[in-house]
Amino acid sequence: MSEYSAPVDDMLFVLEHLADLDGLAAHERFAHADLETAGALLDEAGRFMSAEVAPLNVPGDQQGLDFDDGVITHPDGFADAYTKFVEAGWNGMAFDDDFGGGGMPWCVGLAVQEMLTAASMAFSLCPLLTQGAIDAITHHADETLQQTFLPKMISGEWSGTMNLTEPHAGSDVGALTSRAVPQDDGSYLITGTKIFITYGEHELADNIIHLVLARTPDGPPGTRGISLFLVPKYLVNPDGSLGRRNDLRAVSTEHKIGIHASPTCVMSYGDEGGAVGYLVGPEHGGMRAMFTMMNNARLSVGLQGLSLTDRAYQQAREYAVNRKQGRAIGAELPPGESSPIVDHADVRRMLLTMRANAEAMRCVMYLNAAAIDRALVATDPDEQQRADELTAILTPISKGWGTDLGVEMTSLGVQVHGGMGYVEETGAAQHWRDSRIAPIYEGTNGIQAADLAFRKLPLGGGEAMARLIGDMGATAGALAASDDADLAAIGAALNDGVAALGEAAMWLGGQLSSAPNDVAAGSSPFLRLAGVVVGGWLMGRSAQAAAELLDTQGLTLTQARHDVTAVSNGSASPQFLADKIATARFYADQILPSARGLVPAVTGGAELFYAIPADRL
Repeated sequence: MSEYSAPVDDMLFVLEHLADLDGLAAHERFAHADLETAGALLDEAGRFMSAEVAPLNVPGDQQGLDFDDGVITHPDGFADAYTKFVEAGWNGMAFDDDFGGGGMPWCVGLAVQEMLTAASMAFSLCPLLTQGAIDAITHHADETLQQTFLPKMISGEWSGTMNLTEPHAGSDVGALTSRAVPQDDGSYLITGTKIFITYGEHELADNIIHLVLARTPDGPPGTRGISLFLVPKYLVNPDGSLGRRNDLRAVSTEHKIGIHASPTCVMSYGDEGGAVGYLVGPEHGGMRAMFTMMNNARLSVGLQGLSLTDRAYQQAREYAVNRKQGRAIGAELPPGESSPIVDHADVRRMLLTMRANAEAMRCVMYLNAAAIDRALVATDPDEQQRADELTAILTPISKGWGTDLGVEMTSLGVQVHGGMGYVEETGAAQHWRDSRIAPIYEGTNGIQAADLAFRKLPLGGGEAMARLIGDMGATAGALAASDDADLAAIGAALNDGVAALGEAAMWLGGQLSSAPNDVAAGSSPFLRLAGVVVGGWLMGRSAQAAAELLDTQGLTLTQARHDVTAVSNGSASPQFLADKIATARFYADQILPSARGLVPAVTGGAELFYAIPADRL
């Protein structure tokens, strides 16, 4: 199995040419986040993740967790690596410097998070859940709670969780029954059971800050009666030191398909009368605060699809280069010798499919994060609104399309290994197993598709989606008009993809009020269609940027692709830029055409879905 090597060059290319990091650094808030600084930071992060976290991935999967009477112990090396992670400041690099964070843009933080997740998804889930809790506390908690809890959560000394789901409720949050009874001192006593709580109990951090949804006694039924509470594992004394253990515990951990080193807990609150909790935001305002956590986490979960695709691609590529089997068509080999399987066309197809989808996902997700950053620093209300709308549209695409692709691409990684991929010793299967939870996390992908179709498509009266489609069409037109054959071919494919997305969006928009079940039936293929086209748009922009850089270096694409002596006089090597264009062309020729084929599935309606009665399914 291969070691992990962070794709820093590709990350920086996307940050520069698609996320416009220089534009963000022009704002005072991010003035310290220039490309040179970001490059040095990513180089160091890549070294840390490769040396300290990645070696834990396979042993952690094999050893798993130890659960003993509510106490969870991680596999060997996890606690030491987490301490180093916190001490190095990685946990807080993209958080507000008012509470000890590094104040970097979220798009740079997401690049570091990509490395961490690729190194070990099981390890990465602790910082991921902490990040969502920090976001909710930052946006909704009062100053006392912020001052008490944020500094140590941002540093990573204390971790955080989200406690939403209950055994009988699943994704129906409005059905929860956990109770919160107000006390004379302003606190609440929390009772109830929560399931699927990632890192609900562990020994890596000194304290665990649970954010728990519960009902107050006078709360109305359904989601309107839900409030959010901060419930620490250890209560915090007025001087900031840790006090007594709160009335909460892990009852069990789940035995899962993958992420074996990540504890997924059943949590019980109030077995001895009630766990002390503090209201976050207004009473009955829990859903708003919950969505702050969820939207933060949804991009990060989408990133899991990218991270595991890239990790699986690196391993599959190394295996294909070294594994010899058969004779490739046209191979000139001595009698009895075999070709490396990387020379077989179908293996190339699989590897390039993994590579192209990984690059497309990286473009979409970094742009998603940059839109969050841009909304934060925008001074013009229209600019802020456009950034918010782009964030709103891209988030379900990042999560849904990205995690579906993660499962498909890690499965391709197994396929590249052939029979050896189905053997655990190669490590290929772990990436596949670990990735399978991501389409379920933080709202299943069916929920993401419904969100895109019912809430994001009509955003601003449909203007937000229309604006995005218009931007993509403009890029397609510019590419199609290029004198370069590769760019023109990319533009032609993108034109058709954008047209297909526009047709599907118009049809769904027309059914929203009159035939909502038809919209529901078409929502999942629509999300896939949107992901494919938005990914193709950004791959086209990548190819444009690469071609412009080659031109400034005085090189043709043919020279860059075939002349190994060609030397860069810029920041990217000619070979890197040529490969960017080739990967974008592959995406346009092999992946973008699927967009047109998805339109009938989007517009087919729901009638056939119900043609067979439920009792005969």
